[in-house]
Amino acid sequence: MKLMLKTTVSLGVLCLTAGAAFADCGIEGAGSVRILSNDFEALRLVNTTAEECATDGVTVTANANAEHKNLQVPALSINPAEYTVAVVANNSIVPLLNDDLIRPLDDLVAKYGASLQPNQLIKIDGKTMAVAFMGNAQHLFYRKDILDQAGLAEPKSYEDILAAAKAIKDAGIMEYPVAASVKPGWDLAAEFVNAYLGTGAEFFAPGSAELAIDNENGLKVLETMRALTAYMDPDYLTFDANSIKAEYEAGNTAMMVEWGSLAGATIDDEGAAEGVVENTVLAAAPTIGGGSIPAVALWWDGFTIAKNISDEDAAASFQAMVHGISPEMVAANPAVATWLVAGYEPGPAAVGVIATANAGARAYPMQPYMGLLHTALSSELAEFMAGTEDAAQALADVKAAYDTAAKEGGYL
Repeated sequence: MKLMLKTTVSLGVLCLTAGAAFADCGIEGAGSVRILSNDFEALRLVNTTAEECATDGVTVTANANAEHKNLQVPALSINPAEYTVAVVANNSIVPLLNDDLIRPLDDLVAKYGASLQPNQLIKIDGKTMAVAFMGNAQHLFYRKDILDQAGLAEPKSYEDILAAAKAIKDAGIMEYPVAASVKPGWDLAAEFVNAYLGTGAEFFAPGSAELAIDNENGLKVLETMRALTAYMDPDYLTFDANSIKAEYEAGNTAMMVEWGSLAGATIDDEGAAEGVVENTVLAAAPTIGGGSIPAVALWWDGFTIAKNISDEDAAASFQAMVHGISPEMVAANPAVATWLVAGYEPGPAAVGVIATANAGARAYPMQPYMGLLHTALSSELAEFMAGTEDAAQALADVKAAYDTAAKEGGYL
C-alpha cells in the first residue's frame, strides 16, 4: 500500500476562541470504551477525563502504556478488538492504516463532533481517520543562569550547544552540561531522525523505499550525536526522555532537547532543585550543520476508533474521547500540552513547540516503510553511541537491517 498522506494541523488553531459549546458527556445506550495510549501526563489526563463518561451502561477503561506501539496492531487485529480506541501520533497511525484496523470517523464527527475544529480532522484519501488534539515537538530547554555564568548567548544550533558545553565544562561550572534521550531503542532512533530532518535531506530515494541516509548528511548527524556524549553523564545510554527531565530538574545539566509535552511538568514548582525553574528558557530546537531547519520532528497526537468493534461501542468511544479532549478540560489544564483544541491560549509551556514550528520544523515522515527504518536505527546505533563502532559501519548496519525488513515487507 502506497500511503499518500497530507495533513495540516495548523498551530493557528491555538489562537482561536471557543466555538460550539460542548455537549453533556451523557452517552445514550450502552457501550464499552477501552483506550490504549502512550504513557505521559497529557494522555493520562485525556484518559482520566474520558473515564468521566462511565455510567451503569457504559464502561470506560484505559491502558496508558509506553509499549503501546507494539501492542496496538495485535490488539486491534482480533475481533472484537481488545481496545476500541487507539491514541496515535504521526508514525503510529501508519501500521493501523496499512492493516485496515481503524474506521473512518466522518459519521461520528457529524453526530458528536460539534466541538471539534476542522484542523483537528486528520484525513486520509478524503476520509477522517483520526482526531488530533495536541501538537508536540522536541525543543531546546536551557539554564540561562549557567549560560550567563559562562558568558554565553542562547544556543541556536548543535554547534553552539557543543561550544557552550565545552565552555561550561572547562570553566568548572558543571561536569555534564548536556543531556539527551539516547537510550537504545525508540528514543535513540528518534534522535537520529530528528537531526537528519534538520539537514533538509530525504530519508528515501524519490518515489522509492530505497534508503538514502548513507551519505554526508548521515555521517554528520552521527558525528554530532557522538560529539555530544563527551559532555553527558557517563551512563547516557540509559537515559530516555523521562530520565533527562529528571536530570535537568535535579540541576545536573544545563541544556537538553526535550519533548514540549514535558515542558509544563518541568517548569512547574514540583520536584525541581533550587534555581532550575526560574532560570529555564524554552527555545526553538537547534539547527545542525549550518542549516536553517530545526533538527526535530513535528508531531500531532490524536485518537482513532477500532474497526473490529460494534457500532455501539464505536459511538460510545468517540463520545468519550471528545469529552476527554473537550475545551473545558483544556481550559482547566492549559499548561499540560500544546493543545489543538478550540479556546486554547498558549502559555509559557508552549513557547518552545510554537517557536520550533514557526522556524519551519518538518513533520515526522509518514511513508509506510518509515517504521522499518526507525526499527533498524533502534537496534543498530547502540554500538556507535557506545564508541565501539565508527559512523560508516553504523550506517552500513542500519542499511542492511532496513533492506532485509523492507524486502520482507514487499517494499524493495
